[in-house]
Amino acid sequence: MTVPVSLVEVNSALPENRVATDFYRGADAALDDSVMFKSPKYRRHMGPDETAADLIVKAARPVLDRAKERGDGPVDLLITNVLLPDLPFTGAGAEVAHRLGERPDWVLDVHNGGCVSFVYMLKLAKQIMQSGGAKTALLCNVQNSAGQVFTQPTIRTKSHAPVPGDGCGVGYLRIGDESPIIDVEIRQYVEYATDVGLAFDDDRKYWQPGQSEMDVSFTDSKVAKIIGRGNQLVPQVVTALCDRIGVRTPDIDVLVTNQPNRMFLRNWREALQLKPERHLDTFDEYGNLFGAAVPITLTEAVRDGRVGPGDLLVLAGFAHAGDMAGAAAIRWQAGG
Repeated sequence: MTVPVSLVEVNSALPENRVATDFYRGADAALDDSVMFKSPKYRRHMGPDETAADLIVKAARPVLDRAKERGDGPVDLLITNVLLPDLPFTGAGAEVAHRLGERPDWVLDVHNGGCVSFVYMLKLAKQIMQSGGAKTALLCNVQNSAGQVFTQPTIRTKSHAPVPGDGCGVGYLRIGDESPIIDVEIRQYVEYATDVGLAFDDDRKYWQPGQSEMDVSFTDSKVAKIIGRGNQLVPQVVTALCDRIGVRTPDIDVLVTNQPNRMFLRNWREALQLKPERHLDTFDEYGNLFGAAVPITLTEAVRDGRVGPGDLLVLAGFAHAGDMAGAAAIRWQAGG
């Protein structure tokens, strides 16, 4: 018999600095109303002395305090995904474990997965736990490039700069069936892995000294391809997951996806035949949170009562230029 694994709690931590779009407007600004880079109303920015580990600890500590009160024991498995690592050689996991007073058997810093990394980490954690390797797990997602990369003087004026926002979301898993992860579908499209990269005006490597500012490279042709893939990948992976667990996509109670822009959110919802209130949307308040969007958006919904006991919850998204897509089905608080 397969051991059930449950996502029993989520939480988030957001930088205090709430930034309006006027921050980016100036004589040289290239803001536009393109469907790919149309700006949200607001976003949060990391402070100059704020780190990914700071946000993770802030989000995770109350979750672990409640787990301790329940008698869950220590964290056995800690997985982090940080978009812009503060420590490129070691990742954030070891520092986070130390600051939380934990000594997990597993500390994994997962750098791939992008905007669908929370779903990817769910699958990884579920398989490790079902193999007997862990009884509890903490999954941590941080998006921290908005206040550090997209506010640089020359980058700040570009059309894509206002879209990202910063934040952290965490999820706590344990063995049991109170909020079971029913199934996870992950699809790899490795041929698209190099379609998004870093760009420097002087063509230097990111670790080489120089004066040019780091940016994300987008060309018109690449943007068109990303739009085409993105419109298809999420409905495809969600439909495949639903087919496997024996439900129709219109029967999903709550869909939580990454939040890249309004166009994708609308198109995914329509393709899956879901009413707007069933597909959660935090884009205008937080912008594109990349991998952190799923746990942060879910946290908001749980706090607001938009996810209830017994709901069929589907988490989904696609990464980067389409190199990965994934979806997870969860019976939220099944025993509630």
